[in-house]
Amino acid sequence: MKAKILETLGEAEILLPSLIAAGLTANERVKARLGVLQAVGLHARDPARPLDLTAECRTAGIPAMPMEALVREARLGADGIVSAPGLGHLTTAIQTDVATMIEPVRASSAAEGAAFTARLDAIAAATHLPDIGDSLKLALVGRLTGLDDSDSLHRLVMDLHKALNRLAIEHAEEDFAGAKVHGLLPGDRAPVEAFMRGLARTRGLKFNHPGLDTTATRIGDRLVIQNDIGETDAHVVVVTVQDDVSTVTYTDLHRNRAAFFTTLFRDLPVTWSGLDRRSAAGLEDEEFYLVTGRHEGPSAARETFLERLGASLVFLIDWNKARKLLRTWVAKADAVQILDWAARNEVGHRAFMELGGAELVAAAVNHAAPARIGFGERLDHALGREATIDFLKSALRISTVSLRAGGSARRARDGLEAELMRHLERADGALLAIVIRQAGLAREIAAGIAGVLGACGAQQAHDAASLAARARHIEEKADRIAVDARAEIARIGTDQTIEGLVNGMEAAIDELEQAAFLASLLPDAPPPELLALLNALCRATIAGAEAAAMGIAAASDIPEGQRIDSEEALAAVTRLADAEHEADDAERAVTATVLRGQLDFRPALAILELARALENATDRLAGFGHLLRARVLADLSA
Repeated sequence: MKAKILETLGEAEILLPSLIAAGLTANERVKARLGVLQAVGLHARDPARPLDLTAECRTAGIPAMPMEALVREARLGADGIVSAPGLGHLTTAIQTDVATMIEPVRASSAAEGAAFTARLDAIAAATHLPDIGDSLKLALVGRLTGLDDSDSLHRLVMDLHKALNRLAIEHAEEDFAGAKVHGLLPGDRAPVEAFMRGLARTRGLKFNHPGLDTTATRIGDRLVIQNDIGETDAHVVVVTVQDDVSTVTYTDLHRNRAAFFTTLFRDLPVTWSGLDRRSAAGLEDEEFYLVTGRHEGPSAARETFLERLGASLVFLIDWNKARKLLRTWVAKADAVQILDWAARNEVGHRAFMELGGAELVAAAVNHAAPARIGFGERLDHALGREATIDFLKSALRISTVSLRAGGSARRARDGLEAELMRHLERADGALLAIVIRQAGLAREIAAGIAGVLGACGAQQAHDAASLAARARHIEEKADRIAVDARAEIARIGTDQTIEGLVNGMEAAIDELEQAAFLASLLPDAPPPELLALLNALCRATIAGAEAAAMGIAAASDIPEGQRIDSEEALAAVTRLADAEHEADDAERAVTATVLRGQLDFRPALAILELARALENATDRLAGFGHLLRARVLADLSA
């Protein structure tokens, strides 16, 4: 029990059961010591008297040999003075024991405690007890240990023992729902049971860490529940329940943890005070933070709150250590967010720390992705912020599940490695999604060129210059996408084939932008046979862009083990090759038709260059297909 902090909070009454126990123990010691003092007087007068203090000392928990040595060395002088080495220490210990016996009486009744203290002070003054050294008058031994008509130390001890026995009966301890309880009324049991129900639900998440012992007692018109949380002197929660009002007083050395504690109840109607900085002499760290919360509601709502309160305490144990550990990999606010998730989902962080924490993650990284994540590199730099937060949540969950099941650090590490690989695959998937977006932009330009050619064939009005401008805008947008993708690829160190896919699609878009420009230079009415061949080129290009998008989408799912996805991806590669062959044939047909015909130089040149640009785009898409095939085969063999 954390006496200093509870006294500072004005809740010392809850210490009464432990003070009673300490007082009764002190009673056994003081009786034995008074017996030793009496033996000193007897031995001084009759050194031949038999001496055996073993039984009395053993019962009181006092070493017998030093006491017997003190008695054997007792000598009686001619002036009636008894001297013995260590006599002063004995009388000092007697005074301390009596003071310990008074303490629970004072905690129960200030007036009664003051009366006993006054008697002790009077006896001490009359006998000069505090000033006794290693010698005292033989008559004083009798006065201290005897039971004559005047008050004596022995009579005071007897009266205190009676008072302690009375208090022990009034505050008899029992175990209830896992708590040490004292003097509960019938209506007190439901709130205590609710608090302990929550505590029991999550208590196992502390694993080997000490703490979470609970005491509950009825003090006047209030039920007081106290939990020690962990080992830190100032880390205490005290709950008082009075009718429909529950008041929580929480103390902590760490301001951030105290603030975190209050957020665990943000969905309940609890009114919190501000964080108050306090000090208490005698604590290991004299300064601490205090916050109080007030919940008001009928019994059902009250018990919901108390159960949540009991369940929350385990997540405060080693919270600050866990926060500092998580900050190795994520920002400060993200570390708190992860711990909040762990508390709200009753996952906790203690298992992760017991299994090694930093070493556990380092081992998973070294085994799963040594080339992707460098030594000492922050995970959020390698995976991205959201992915890292998600991974660390998984790390806490996997550690808890593993340790609860009796698993080893190796088992947890294997789970973390698999989770890390999934997150890396997701990062790759995000990059492949960029490639799909690029393919969509390529198709948009090719479809725009096909629209202009269709309008020419139908002899409809069209704005080829607008197409060229739009294609230029799309190409610039695609360039920005590619630059960002390459930066991300460099940051996370992903498979270099992804960068090749990005570059290949960017090159195809460049060719198509050039084709759109050349389409704006076509004559209003190209010869029908050439128009048909140009349309065939556009259809091949559109088919190639669509095949590229579908192939990448299928390839993204291959790491999940879907064989059908690999078949679809390879089929898309075949379609890309077919589109390139069709475009080759159409481009050669355009060249042959132009060179054999009678077209003017300028329209002929525009048609030839357009055909060549479209065919170049399909060449780029075919090269893209080769890279896609290599990635698919690599994934299948992994």
